[in-house]
Amino acid sequence: MTEPDLRLRAVVPAPPKVVYEALTDPAALRVWLAEHADVDLPGKYEFWGRFTPDGAEPHQRVLHVDERTIRFAWTVEGVESTVEFELAEDEDGTLVTLSQSDLPSFAEVLADEAGARGALSTFWSLAIANLADYLAGRELTPKCDFTSNELHASVVIDAAPEQVFDSMTQPEQFCRWFGANVDIEPYVGGRFAMGGFELDPGGAKFVEFEPGRKATLRFADGMTDSWELEGSDGKTRLTVVESGFDPANPPYPGWTGWLGGLAALRRYH
Repeated sequence: MTEPDLRLRAVVPAPPKVVYEALTDPAALRVWLAEHADVDLPGKYEFWGRFTPDGAEPHQRVLHVDERTIRFAWTVEGVESTVEFELAEDEDGTLVTLSQSDLPSFAEVLADEAGARGALSTFWSLAIANLADYLAGRELTPKCDFTSNELHASVVIDAAPEQVFDSMTQPEQFCRWFGANVDIEPYVGGRFAMGGFELDPGGAKFVEFEPGRKATLRFADGMTDSWELEGSDGKTRLTVVESGFDPANPPYPGWTGWLGGLAALRRYH
């Protein structure tokens, strides 16, 4: 495999043999990865459906398989890339390394020039998070539906609503779980800028801001991102809804990135 454009590493709480089964059992794949899966190694490793970019049909071709490695070609919107899972023993379970080559550049993704391929990096980030939660027996984070023109996701977080709200609206906390710089003015009319105000001086604006209950951001293009929080028994159900975008061109890369962020927020708490 040539030097990949994407490399993700995660330690998951299971021995390599169990992780390998989760990667190759079609029933398991249909839980943590895709709507449909068909595996018959060494000849077939396929997944497709509404939770897969360009997923109307399977487009994978096996390149190499052994007891610690699965490598396959995956064609998305006519462009073939190489994906590899590699497993290694770790004192806390198994180190899973996911690599993929021939991805669009970050500039292409930001310019909305990459189509479904623009969501591949964030697709795998969310998938690896769900693989870890699947192996730990935890609730999974909702997947992105690449056939839908709306995002509506709900997760339960092991913290009170006030704590969850602060972690989403206080920049120091947000950076800890999301892993990217952000500037936030936590009040109605305040700005929210991923990457910081130097990169995005206008930012999105809070049009609703009720600590511990709800917040809504409106972006310059008219898109809105709403968060609603409901508490029970020391936990919080967080519901995220995004609307106001071009229904013919939903922001799938952003959606998969945000869902992966929700998985990280759950781990943070």
